[in-house]
Amino acid sequence: MSISAALDRALFKDKDGGGGGPTTIVTERFKSFLIWQVLQSTFLLFIFKTLFFSPFTTNPFTPIFFSFISLLLFHLSLTTFAALLFFVSSPHALPYASPLEISLSFIRLIFVSGGEQSLLRKKVGVSFCFVVFVALCAASGAVAVVCVCWACDVYSSVDSTSNWVADLGNLGFRGFLIGLFYGLHYVYHHRWVLRFPIVQRPPFFSLKMGLPSSIGQALRFSAVGYVLSGVLVFFLPTEYRNRGSVGLLIAEQIIFYIGSFFVILCWELSHHLHQVLHTKRVVFAPLKGSAAAETNPSESLLATLEESTPKSLLQYLAYLDLCMVCENNVDTWRRAAFFEETGDTYKRVVDACMQPLKEFIQQLADGLESSSAEKSMVQLSDQLSSPAERLAVSKLSELFFDSQHCAWSARIIASLTARSHKEDKFGVAQLSGSNATVISTLLSTLLAVETLMGKKTNIQSSNFMGPAGIKWATVNTGRRESTASAMGKIRGSPLYAKAFSLADILRTSIYSIVSAFHGEMMNSEKAGLLEKDWIVSGKPLYGTNELLLHKLRLFLDFQAS
Repeated sequence: MSISAALDRALFKDKDGGGGGPTTIVTERFKSFLIWQVLQSTFLLFIFKTLFFSPFTTNPFTPIFFSFISLLLFHLSLTTFAALLFFVSSPHALPYASPLEISLSFIRLIFVSGGEQSLLRKKVGVSFCFVVFVALCAASGAVAVVCVCWACDVYSSVDSTSNWVADLGNLGFRGFLIGLFYGLHYVYHHRWVLRFPIVQRPPFFSLKMGLPSSIGQALRFSAVGYVLSGVLVFFLPTEYRNRGSVGLLIAEQIIFYIGSFFVILCWELSHHLHQVLHTKRVVFAPLKGSAAAETNPSESLLATLEESTPKSLLQYLAYLDLCMVCENNVDTWRRAAFFEETGDTYKRVVDACMQPLKEFIQQLADGLESSSAEKSMVQLSDQLSSPAERLAVSKLSELFFDSQHCAWSARIIASLTARSHKEDKFGVAQLSGSNATVISTLLSTLLAVETLMGKKTNIQSSNFMGPAGIKWATVNTGRRESTASAMGKIRGSPLYAKAFSLADILRTSIYSIVSAFHGEMMNSEKAGLLEKDWIVSGKPLYGTNELLLHKLRLFLDFQAS
């Protein structure tokens, strides 16, 4: 394998959806990102040289050979950092192995095969990527700070070789510490996860809106890094410390702070540019008016949804495009194509969006069962105190790493179902039976998430009356009730916040369908056919048919919360 092929595989194998061809959407955006990053950093370098470094430099723009070399090294360090951002980025959070897991499982990782070992290998691979990112980020910081600050007279006028080496080592060491601190913070706070904006704006306005926050972040990082590196520099050997006058020392500190602020500002703007360019909507459709748009405008989108690598960046962009088409009044001709006469396109769209929800429900149900099995109430009352329970909650948290995918899927099928009430001229949604499947799936997902949040999922017989005034028997959910009482104690944790957000999206999606079909549902309720018309006949993905019917009645009365 050639070097270029190895680089392509390392950079794009988990992002371009596994698509073939020399050029893809993701690779083209990566190239654009690198070009704009170079232009932006060059412009900032000119501004800082003119306004901030000129008082400390006699001839800041003199074209000498060293200036050319430092400029090349500076751009090389920033380009390396930009490539690292793309390398570690992901549209969703990734589970990684802790140092303890790596040390305890190192031998088994090499010699033992199996599903769990394969998962552990992936976690170790993610951890290794983060370690490489932090190490190269520190090296990039050292090179960038030296290239920016070394042209000032305080450093360039040093006559002695020993002093030259000492100043270079001091400056590089402090830049290394700043890069190390920035890399650790970047990884720890999951800033490598791509955040898809709720409102899609043109790139220029998105970049402009992120400029104040980037400047604020750069000021905070440079201040903390300046103090941290200033303290740790005292542990260097004596020959690497400053031995000049007080005035020279003050000038060096000012130059270093300005240089570190400039480097971190370039990093922050690169991070923001990376987020903007790689989360911008892609239109997976032929040009309107073309032959492909008249015959099969949805094929490109459906092929990306079905054939691309699961959870890749390209697939995320396809779901984002589909969500915007279904929810908003943009490209209405594309939404109308979903309701074509044969109904095949509508089924493919619904199936592509139902699959993530089904997988999520199954995994969440298994996690709830395993965390509640064989647990007494005394043990559950001290849920987060034992390592086993912390591990159970950790596994449940990993299920919500891909919550954005599930949220888009729920919004898409809910919007399509609600829109079909007026836009489905051939009745493909009703004839295919997708309406009942969509409602049942959304209700099952909501019940599972609410169980995790600690809400009771049993039916109170005193409040649950049938259509003829007959009381329903209380449905006992067994273990899941003890799970609900235990999981209620995670309130206020990040897991609870993610579950609350997803539950809110699910309720909004169900209400959109109920609002569109409220008249039909009320007629079915009066005729005693609500369960037959809007709930699947078989066993639901989570809960029971009685639970789903009870929940749907709450939505009909606009009392679900």
